[in-house]
Amino acid sequence: MAHPVPSGYFDAASTEPAHPAARQALLDALDGGWADPARLYGRARQARVLLDGARERIAGVLGVRADEVSFTASGTQAVHLGMLGALKARRRAGRHLVVSAVEHSSVLHAAETHEAEGGEVTTVGVDGHGRVDPAAFAAALRPDTALACLQSANHEVGTLQPVAEAAEACRAAGVPLLVDAAQSAGRADVPTGWSILTASAHKWGGPPGIGILVIRKNTRWRSPLPADERERRRVPGFENVPGAVAAAAALDAYRADMRSEAPRLSALIDRVRDQVPRLVPDVEVVGHPTQRLPHLVTFSCLYVPGEALLTELDRQGFAVSSGSSCTADTLRPSHVLEAMGVLTHGNVRVSLPRGTDPADIDRFLAALPQTVHRLRRDAGVSAQ
Repeated sequence: MAHPVPSGYFDAASTEPAHPAARQALLDALDGGWADPARLYGRARQARVLLDGARERIAGVLGVRADEVSFTASGTQAVHLGMLGALKARRRAGRHLVVSAVEHSSVLHAAETHEAEGGEVTTVGVDGHGRVDPAAFAAALRPDTALACLQSANHEVGTLQPVAEAAEACRAAGVPLLVDAAQSAGRADVPTGWSILTASAHKWGGPPGIGILVIRKNTRWRSPLPADERERRRVPGFENVPGAVAAAAALDAYRADMRSEAPRLSALIDRVRDQVPRLVPDVEVVGHPTQRLPHLVTFSCLYVPGEALLTELDRQGFAVSSGSSCTADTLRPSHVLEAMGVLTHGNVRVSLPRGTDPADIDRFLAALPQTVHRLRRDAGVSAQ
C-alpha cells in the first residue's frame, strides 16, 4: 500500500519520508532476519542471506562490488570511519588532508580531530554558488597528502561539485578521494574515480540508523577503532539486518522513481526559484542555478530572522529548514553560506520529497509573501 507524502513537507534534504518498499521489506526482515548472521545454524544462515542480498542490491545501484560495501550506524559514522581509516592507513605517505569549505559537519569534525592529533588540513574555498574550483582543489594536493574529501552535492544549497575533475586530479597525484554522497545517492549517479564513498539510507526513504561505507578495492584503509570481526572488520557491532534490507529495498525503488520524479521535482523547484524573488521583495536565491540537485533550493529573506520565518511557516503547515541545516540548534551562522559569501540571515531551504503535490507548492507561494511581509512589519522594517 502506498503511503502519501505528508502535505507541506519540504525537508527531504534532512530526511525523506519512508518509502513504501522500505516499510514492507523491514517488516518481512524483522520476521526472517533477526538471528545473528555470524552463526552457522539455520536461522542465522537465513539472516546472512538477507544481509548479503541487501549488500548486493546496494552495490548494484551504486555500481560497485558487493564486497566493497559495508553497513554502518549512520552516514556520519560512515564518514568518520572512512576518513579516519584512510588517514591511519596512509600515515607513511603523509598527514595532510584536503577538504572543501562547504563539506558536511561530519567531514569537518573529523578534519578537526585529525588536526588536533598533529595532522595538517587544507581547506579549499568555493565560489559564490558554493562550487569548488577544480584547479584550486588540484593545487591543494601535495606529495604528503594522505586523503582528499569532496561532497557530491551540497546539503544546504544543492550545488553539484566537480567530483569527476577532482577524482582525476587525485588519481594523477596518487591520493584517495572520499566522496560524501549523502544528498545525491539514489537521486543521481555519482561520477566515478573516487576511492571511498559514504551515504545515509534515510535520505532516500530508507530507515534511519543505516549508513553506507564503500571502500574500493586497492584503497588503503585500516580501522581507527578497536578490532571487531563484523562487516569485514570495518564496522564494529551486531549488524542491523532488517535495517540493511529495508535500506536496500528503498534505494532500489527510489532510484527507479527518480527517473521520472527528478525532472518533475526540478520543474517545481524552478517555479520556486523563479517566483519567490518576484513575489517577495529583497530576496536572494543562493546556490548554482543549473549545476544543482533537482529537488532543493535555498533563498534568503532580508530583514527577517530565519527562525521566526520557519516557525510561522510551520504554523501554516509547511515543514522547511534553515539553510544552516547542520547548525539549526545553535546560534552560529551556516559555515556553507559564510564560505559562499552570501547572506547568512533569514535563510529558508526548500527540499522536495518524492510525490510532492504541485498544489502544495501553490499554497507555499501564496503563503510566503504574506508571512514575510507580516514579520517585517512586526520588526518595523519596510522592504525596499
